Amino acid sequence: MTAIWQSIEEIPADFGPAVAVIGNFDGVHRGHAQVIAAVCDEAHAKNCQSIAITFDPHPEQFLRPASAPKLIAPMPERLRLLAATGVDAVLVLPFCESLACLKAREFVETILVEKLRVCAMHEGANFRFGNKAEAGVAELAEFGREFGFTLTVHRAVETHGLTVSSTAIRETVAAGDMRRARWLLGHTFAVRSTPAKGRGIGGRLLVPTVNLAPYSELLPAFGVYVTRLTVGERCFQSITNVGNRPTFGEPSFAVESHILNFEPSNPPDLTEETPLELEFLLRLRPEIQWPSPEALKAQIFKDIGRAKRYFRLLMR
Repeated sequence: MTAIWQSIEEIPADFGPAVAVIGNFDGVHRGHAQVIAAVCDEAHAKNCQSIAITFDPHPEQFLRPASAPKLIAPMPERLRLLAATGVDAVLVLPFCESLACLKAREFVETILVEKLRVCAMHEGANFRFGNKAEAGVAELAEFGREFGFTLTVHRAVETHGLTVSSTAIRETVAAGDMRRARWLLGHTFAVRSTPAKGRGIGGRLLVPTVNLAPYSELLPAFGVYVTRLTVGERCFQSITNVGNRPTFGEPSFAVESHILNFEPSNPPDLTEETPLELEFLLRLRPEIQWPSPEALKAQIFKDIGRAKRYFRLLMR
């Protein structure tokens, strides 16, 4: 089981020697997974412990909140994905003014060497750290020679001719291209939330439609998507509209999922606290303002037919 530490004070005194990687790990994509796998392999070979070091909030959210990117995976999901890599421990460093001002040398000496007893590091070629991103992999390698740890530098991962990065994933998700997002992530793009309040929720789900609670991080482009909706412990085929629903008068943003294999005789339990996971599989079309509710209804039937065909093909 992966240990999760929320500060350096939580690190056990006997932890280490360690093989480590530092990063934001937003989305825990294919590139992150490859580096972490190398960390785990080296730690196993050296009979050491493996650790991933990350930050909360994302440094951009602290340093430049007005322009900070929406997160692919908020911290709870990031920790779940990191734990799934098999790394021994994850250290979450609170990103605050004191950490932002910490010089690269001090970070290496006080956290990597003294607290974690690092014997090896793994980083991507564009890694930067320290006050105002003063140091990169060249400086980290020099610190390694001074303090007695090695550094392995990893090149960017490519898949289907695309370079894997969190920035590229945000762009593909924002464009609604869920296939390319899945290629880059190595898993489906998903949102974890709860049902929206004030929708008549109580005890059992009586209609096959669920609205997501307001969600402040990354969502796909407005449109209609083939999705999978997990309600508590139950997983359903679904079709989801992300957008303002313009056909019905005043725009009102919602992420609204319609369950395709809904069972009126056995509806899922649903309260305002029920955990939901919504996986985006395929974009069917952009959101459109239809001339009438009847025209929209006719299109919805077409969308449902396409979604059902998608799931039939998926299960072959």
